[in-house]
Amino acid sequence: FAQQPSGYVVYAKVIDGDTVPVINLSEVWIFPAKTFKNKSEEVKYNKLVRDVKKAYPYAKVAGVKIKEYNELLADAKSDAMKKYLMKKAEDDLRAQFEKDIRDMTFKQGVILIKLIDRETGNTSYELVKEFRGTLMAVFWQSVGKVFGISLKLEYDPLGADKNIEDIVVRIERGAI
Repeated sequence: FAQQPSGYVVYAKVIDGDTVPVINLSEVWIFPAKTFKNKSEEVKYNKLVRDVKKAYPYAKVAGVKIKEYNELLADAKSDAMKKYLMKKAEDDLRAQFEKDIRDMTFKQGVILIKLIDRETGNTSYELVKEFRGTLMAVFWQSVGKVFGISLKLEYDPLGADKNIEDIVVRIERGAI
């Protein structure tokens, strides 16, 4: 009784008559160091990192908000109520995010459109069409075209958007 117990209490599993400790370890991600052919490529990548870091939080919020609005619409009793809810949602989003979105650069806007597609599985055009109607979707697509951007941009993580996907994964894992 004079001895104080010491050691750790861990889960154990009996395998072939032996008791083996089981310790759950958290997942570890190891990313290779980025290598660049020249300084301009490195500068271009660093700008892409900056732009993705600026746009990604808004894309995550968009994914959450769309789930929220889908639930609201499912509970709506009539088309008039759905229209009212979507107009109210648009006004709320404008009040909350319009200034920040307007302050984004053109490139950040393009990345945001692609990341919204990544988060929701729908292009921005499809989302506007679903929530605000075809007329509004065509209107905003036309406005985008005037500025040289399409709301129908799709995210291609294995092709054109491979670097963006790499940056997003690094952000999610806390490496950036």
